[in-house]
Amino acid sequence: MTKTTNDLHQELVEKLEKVSGLTADEAKKMLLDELQKDLTSEMAKRIRNAEERFKLEAAAKSREILIDAMKHGATKYTAEYTISTVRVPDEETKGRIIGKEGKNIRAFEKAAGVEIEIDETNEVRLSSFDAIRREIARRSLEILIKDARIQPSRIEEVVSEVTSSMDDVLLEEGKKIVEEVGEFNLPIELIRMIGKFKFRTSYGQNLALHTIEETKIAMSIARELGAEVEIVRLGGLLHDIGKVVTDDEGTHIQKGVEVAKRFDLPKKVVNIIAEHHEDRPFSSMESLIVWVADAISGSRPGARYEPHENYVKRMSKIEEISQSFRGVESAVAFQAGRDVRVVVNPDEIDDDAMVVLARDIAKRLDKEAEYAGQIKVTVLRETRAQATTSAH
Repeated sequence: MTKTTNDLHQELVEKLEKVSGLTADEAKKMLLDELQKDLTSEMAKRIRNAEERFKLEAAAKSREILIDAMKHGATKYTAEYTISTVRVPDEETKGRIIGKEGKNIRAFEKAAGVEIEIDETNEVRLSSFDAIRREIARRSLEILIKDARIQPSRIEEVVSEVTSSMDDVLLEEGKKIVEEVGEFNLPIELIRMIGKFKFRTSYGQNLALHTIEETKIAMSIARELGAEVEIVRLGGLLHDIGKVVTDDEGTHIQKGVEVAKRFDLPKKVVNIIAEHHEDRPFSSMESLIVWVADAISGSRPGARYEPHENYVKRMSKIEEISQSFRGVESAVAFQAGRDVRVVVNPDEIDDDAMVVLARDIAKRLDKEAEYAGQIKVTVLRETRAQATTSAH
């Protein structure tokens, strides 16, 4: 009988099984196992190569994202620190600002709490470590120059009016900041607080410029990474809000969190404020993005000047000590803290008590204040009488 193809195949399989000592199923399993090992090795090699390639590509992409974000977020940085300037139109106006024997300059310095210096170029320099005080002085002087009625009582009146209108100025400045980053839906009170950024520095870096720069950088990164841009916008805008809260105890982070909660802001925004100095672990991608943007803005060359921050703290401490005595109405530090002018209530402090007060302030400054050289304490006591004519 002739053998069929199937019969021949079966005989061949039986002979192979006998020679190899394996059944067909066992041989098949062995081949598959070997193939699996080869495939696994090849897959692992390809995965490792892919991971290395992805790491390189990710690093390059992340650099592109950060560079592009910095490019679109960078603001022009101007270091003004403690000086504001006002241009005087002519010699006649300069003479009126100075006044007879300098009485108008003295009245202005006393009312505004700044130092005035006028040079031959007819440029008036207003000096103070307090930016809001400087801004009040600058606006007041501009009004007086236009008004032309420059004399002590008018100076006091204008400075008082400008001081009273600072809430409107803060609102105006706050609107500029929030509009610059595209935020248009905040409470008026919060916008007014943001307006204080214009007149606040941190390590010499203007807080308004830093906030605008940092928020734009954060938003750019958020768009690239698919994060919540609106949360990043609001968190970036408000991450340092605690720095302009002066009447509460605690760090600027603690005070900022309280502000955010008071205005019932989203939890993610509250967390961004709480986490932007790594005081606790990051709870979201948005929080991490704001931290990165804050670091970029704060660490770039020329952005910060730490000695200025120390200078402001030293000057504030000198004024704080001088104002802590009974009967003192105001105290202003000049000449980098070497000159302190103290104004007292004449009903509480008489001429003899004024001498004692000057000595006591000097003693306490000597113990508690940090300064170079000596501090001259000048106590001013002024009495006035006013009357108004009847109407005709």
